[in-house]
Order: sequence, then structure tokens, then C-alpha cells
Amino acid sequence: MNDFMYYNPTKIEFGREKENNIGQYIKESNIESVLLVYGTGSIKKNGLYTRVLESLSKYGISYEELDGVVSNPLLSRVNDGIKIVKEKKLQAVLGVGGGSVVDSAKAIAVGAKYDGDVWDFFINKAQITEAIPVFTVMTLAATASEMNGNSVIMNDETSQKYSIASVLVNPIVSVVNPELMATVSREYLAYSAVDIIAHAIEVYFTASLHPKYNSRLVESIIKTVIETTEVLLDNPNDYNARAEFAWVAIQALNGLTPAGTAGGSFPNHMIEHSLSAIYNVAHGAGLSVVIPAWMKWYESKNPTQFKRFAKEIFNEDDSSQGIEKLEEWFAKIVSPTTLEAANIPREGIEDLAINANATAIIWGIGEIYSKDVIVEILEKA
Repeated sequence: MNDFMYYNPTKIEFGREKENNIGQYIKESNIESVLLVYGTGSIKKNGLYTRVLESLSKYGISYEELDGVVSNPLLSRVNDGIKIVKEKKLQAVLGVGGGSVVDSAKAIAVGAKYDGDVWDFFINKAQITEAIPVFTVMTLAATASEMNGNSVIMNDETSQKYSIASVLVNPIVSVVNPELMATVSREYLAYSAVDIIAHAIEVYFTASLHPKYNSRLVESIIKTVIETTEVLLDNPNDYNARAEFAWVAIQALNGLTPAGTAGGSFPNHMIEHSLSAIYNVAHGAGLSVVIPAWMKWYESKNPTQFKRFAKEIFNEDDSSQGIEKLEEWFAKIVSPTTLEAANIPREGIEDLAINANATAIIWGIGEIYSKDVIVEILEKA
């Protein structure tokens, strides 16, 4: 096992009706004003918006609002939020929604303390040294944004989808009530499941050192995702399955699974960001296209781990059967596994590869994932 430092300052408030206490949690941090960030209106339809406002009012928390965050969150909307925070001198950001809302909240939190263009942080032109506090109430389990310092934003002028990472934007408190996730569509439940699996397997396959404990932890996450997804597809109101799904989503990307590993990277996310940036594909849908193709390309580079994956997850002896079984499961839950199924034309591969290679360079894996290599991977899709 490699040496490591593990630190995660986020407090998770998990369970029924915890959202009713969000005002209390914010007040406990001596915060008196927030920017309330949310999506396209579903929280108003289901009553969550009203409950959050009542809690803020109860504890004397003033607020301004930023709505309209979309599933591939836009830099332009982040800039709108930064402007409000600065003009109103707000002390914190409260994201109520899924990963895109929370990613936007984190980017706003960073930009609120910066005099330049917040995109500077995404292109490594500036380093994050301060941010205003972030709080969340989650309505979707997938990204683990509620317990990490990651934020992925799309520059709607350049079609670049880049990320930042800093413990300074780990949420102070995140409310996770599985009941709030019961109305997630079958489609987005499937995409969420794919995203969680992607978070777990990236380092699992690419690390030059991956201790057995870490492998077992990842395998437990994947098996739990598969089991709970199938339960929820049959019965979306199964609270226990919903709760396990929500908790395992957090574990997949809160820094725990790669602790003690060495040399891992996130090539599937790197490639997928181009699919969603250029074709506005849902992130999980893009990942279910990329992952099997990438696995077929990468299998020979880590045959021992691929064989282990096949055996532990699907009880198959051959590594290629493990890939095939995962691809079949993606199809079973109705997440696309080919570019065609995701409405991406084959002639678009070249542009996707150019875009993805730019991300690879930013992420420090450009030498491995050249444009030609990315073309080769996407051709397998």
C-alpha cells in the first residue's frame, strides 16, 4: 500500500426529513446569507423548495436565488451566480438538486473569492486558495459531489468540459434523504448507476498499485450498485434499496477507494466529457458508451485486474467475458452502449478525439491518450 493522507471534512446528514433542518446546519456555521442554487423547477413541484425556504427563514438565513442549472452545467450560469454573490455580499452557497447543481455551487464558491475569470481554475491558470462555504441538499445519487471537492463545468463558448478539485469546496454539510430521490426517472437512475460504476473502476483498472482491500471495496460498490439498481427499477419506492444506492454513490468518489493506490487516472471520464460537451449527452449515458470500448482497448495493459473483475463481479473466468457482461448489463438497464445509440454520428469521432485530447493534456495524461488513441477507442464504440 502506498503512503497517503486522507481528509474529508464534509458532514453527512443522512435520512428522512433531514432537509427540514438545513437552516439549522447553516446557522451552526455562523452563516447568515446564502445563494440558493437549483435546477429547472422540480424542487418547486415536489415541495422541497418550500421546505428549504421555511427552514432558512426559521433560522434567520437570508437568501438570493439562482435557478436554471442544467444537467451539463454551464459556465455562463456559474458566472451569473458569482455576480449575485459578489453584489449581495453573500456568505455561502446552498445547492439543492443533483450533481450538476452542486458542481455549479462549488464553482460559484471559488469564483466568489477571485477577481479574475473562474475558468482560470479549470485550465490550471490559477490555483484555488480560498472559497466561500458550500452546503447541499441532494435530490439525486450519482456524482458524490455531496462529499468531495470536485466540480465539472462546461464552457458554453468553447465546448470544453473541464474540472476543478479542492478540499476547500467540500460541502460543510450535505443532506442526503433517499426519499427525495424516489422521483428520479428510470432513465436517470440507469445513468446514475453507470456513473457510480465509472467512478469506482477508473483507478481500479489504471492504478499501477492497487491493494487488495481497495479492489474488494470497489467490487463491493459495483455489486451493490447492480443489485440496488435492479430492485429500484422494479420498485422505485423501496427505501432501503434507495438508501444503499445513495450511500454507495458517495463511497465511490469521496476519496476512500483510491487511498493507498498509485498511478491511477480517469480516462473514461476524460473521453466522456467530450461526448456531453459536443452532443449534450447525459453524462452517465456517455459513460456507458465509452466504458466498454475503453475496456476492450485497455484490457491487455492490465490483464490480471480485468480477470479479477470478471470473476468477482460476474463469476466469469475470462476477462473479455467480464467486459461483455458489463456491457450487457448497461444495455439491460437501457443505457446506450454505442455511439449510434447515443445519437452520435461516426463522422463525429475526429472532433470528439481532438476535444478529448485537449482534456487529456489538462489532466496530465495526454501522452497516453493522443488524438489517434482516442479515435481508436471510440471506433470500438
